Amino acid sequence: MGNNERRPSIAIVGSGFSGLGLAVRLKRAGFTDLTIFEKAAGVGGVWRDNTYPGAACDAPSHLYSYSFRPNPDWSRRFAEQPEILGYLQDCASDFGLEPHLRYRTEIVSARYDPAARHWVLTARDGERTTADVLVAACGQLSRPAVPQIPGLEHFTGTVFHSARWDHDCDFRDRDVAVVGTGASAIQFVPHVAGRARSLTVFQRQAHWLGPKPDREYSRLRKLANRRFPLLQRLPRLGVFLCFEALLNPMLISPYGRRLLGWPIRRWCHHHRREIRDPALRAALEPRYELGCNRILASSDYFETLNRGNTHVVTQPITRIEARAVRTADGGLHRADTIILATGFRSHDFVAPMRVEGLDGADLTTTWQRRPRAYLGLTVPRFPNFFLMYGPNTNVGSGSIVHMLESQMNYIVDAVEQVARTGYLEVRAEVFDRFQDTLHRRLSTTVWNTGGCHSWYVTEADGRPLNTNNWSGSMYAYRRRTRRLALAEYHTTPAAAGER
Repeated sequence: MGNNERRPSIAIVGSGFSGLGLAVRLKRAGFTDLTIFEKAAGVGGVWRDNTYPGAACDAPSHLYSYSFRPNPDWSRRFAEQPEILGYLQDCASDFGLEPHLRYRTEIVSARYDPAARHWVLTARDGERTTADVLVAACGQLSRPAVPQIPGLEHFTGTVFHSARWDHDCDFRDRDVAVVGTGASAIQFVPHVAGRARSLTVFQRQAHWLGPKPDREYSRLRKLANRRFPLLQRLPRLGVFLCFEALLNPMLISPYGRRLLGWPIRRWCHHHRREIRDPALRAALEPRYELGCNRILASSDYFETLNRGNTHVVTQPITRIEARAVRTADGGLHRADTIILATGFRSHDFVAPMRVEGLDGADLTTTWQRRPRAYLGLTVPRFPNFFLMYGPNTNVGSGSIVHMLESQMNYIVDAVEQVARTGYLEVRAEVFDRFQDTLHRRLSTTVWNTGGCHSWYVTEADGRPLNTNNWSGSMYAYRRRTRRLALAEYHTTPAAAGER
């Protein structure tokens, strides 16, 4: 850093994989004036909050971890929630992030002050702080989505969302209803079914699901990982290449879908044969194209549905009664416990934080029709502001950690530029050109055309609009974010008509 450069102060909102990893990379680059604001009492983000039984990653552990902090001691191929949370806690400790963490501090608003060229952050308790650079690392899966089902508020039993698991709830001698059959439900349903008197699973749409190739790692393997790090790097590279060469082309390209989809369809069809009841097997047949939703993996979900105390209902829910769930066919399904496995408000990328940029621009209002960001990272009229896991940076297969590390590269480079210029605002024409190309490419992907209902896609002007997923390969995103192109940014405040 040259003599004419000033080390900017940096505020990071969120301490999950995004926030912690970025803080490590910034410290390594010499930027130590940083604060991580965390509304909870500890780090971990989604892996702190989701404590339901069976919670685990669906990407192999060696890929679902930072490249700069491999973990030789993963206990199994697909790590479970307590172990992933422990990994993040260890990272915070090992990289000396604790002095930078502000726990129980929820940032409710951030306003850019153009005269002072810094952000003014306001916490829920009214405390104000300033920062030259603001990074929202809130994630796409932090706010549970609670469906607006008539009568839910009058249910007299126990209700909770899977991301806010009630560990005091004893399922013995209880009739349990599970609303949803996505990635969380398939993990906890086997646990609940083994304890409840009855379990009714309300399915809106069937999903493509195959067996999970999980296994425990032996003590010898862990010792070998420590002595020969290549034993970790090679499987990580192999899994990455499998996703890039086989799964991503199937999702992105119509030709790839025809050429590469058949072995996965066969794999899923064969697994579905575990269901003994032909009618149930037919109900579990997906009615949309493979890959439109994330392909799920579980080796005990279908086996659980064979149990005598477990039932799948495909009729839409019309109302919640005091102790039952009513469906469109008039059926009344007894329940004294309801678990909502209904996902997250994935389009609320910074909510409930209010972010105000130049000329009073409010990010929530700017995103009212659709959330958009250049490379998923930054937005015109919001100088020195960056997002992690922002719009269109999710992947339909693979590990989001790879995408996050790409964003870390870009943001570290951006902070180095801010140290020189004091100001970065993406040009509107660059932003618009990127959006046009992005959504043209997304329009032919399976996510937009596959016929499913997913959290990736919203409706805008009567057509599907993908606000969450990246339109290319993970490698392509890494290449695009390797360095910040200064010509794409205003480095001094532009007049309103020039933005």
